[in-house]
Amino acid sequence: MIVVIQRVSESSVRIDGKVKGEISVGLMVLLGIEDADTQEDIDWLSKKLVNLRVFPDENGVMNKSILEAGGDILLISQFTLHASTKKGNRPSFIKAAKPDFAIPMYEKFILATEKELGKSIQTGEFGADMKVALVNDGPVTIIIDSKNRV
Repeated sequence: MIVVIQRVSESSVRIDGKVKGEISVGLMVLLGIEDADTQEDIDWLSKKLVNLRVFPDENGVMNKSILEAGGDILLISQFTLHASTKKGNRPSFIKAAKPDFAIPMYEKFILATEKELGKSIQTGEFGADMKVALVNDGPVTIIIDSKNRV
């Protein structure tokens, strides 16, 4: 699993012109799922996400997690995070999980993240054509791959 995490002052996702999810201060997270992902990846990554200290403390130092900052999460599935660009100029998505595996994993990740955060999160819709808007605060953008834990 790969996540691209952006600290935002606001973010939203629209599907067919209608807002599906939106947050103010928090994290907008893009999630890529591959066939090799397991429940262990979900548990590790959701815990890492919720405890990641990327919010400023009283001294302006990134020292608070989203739990401590009281922010929200907007989670968007994005298979293109597993694009391979080794050959030619057209990305290959062979590493990205197919919907029959990815959808249940996406739903499990939502539940695990909500459990870690202690409240509901906002989401996009798996497989939909989504329009994502955000104001990156900082900017702060972090990429975490659950296969690179060491």
